[in-house]
This record gives sequence, C-alpha cells and structure tokens, in this order.
Amino acid sequence: MTGPVLDVDQVAARLRISRWKVYDLIRSRELASFKVGRLRRISEAAVHDYISHRTEQEAA
Repeated sequence: MTGPVLDVDQVAARLRISRWKVYDLIRSRELASFKVGRLRRISEAAVHDYISHRTEQEAA
C-alpha cells in the first residue's frame, strides 16, 4: 500500500459526503477499508480507486 491511511472523517471531508455515507460505501464494498482495533481505516489508494471507478461508471 502506498500513501497515508485516512480515517472515516477524513475520507468524508475529501469526498464532501457525510461520514454515514462513507460507512454505507464500506458496507456495500464500494470503498475498501480495514480495521485497526476498533477503528476503521481507508488507504488513499482505495479512495482514488473509488473515484476512478465512479468516474468510469458515469462516463459509460
């Protein structure tokens, strides 16, 4: 994995969505994440993959 690891609030701020929507994306497996103890973490690469996938979907 490359790049920093983000928490749910940081991802929500970057995507300008609610933290609950981030959890929805994680639950639906649209956004990859992992747990460190009880904390949910998302890699920057996973955020970029999500954005790329959505962009491709919208272009089709």
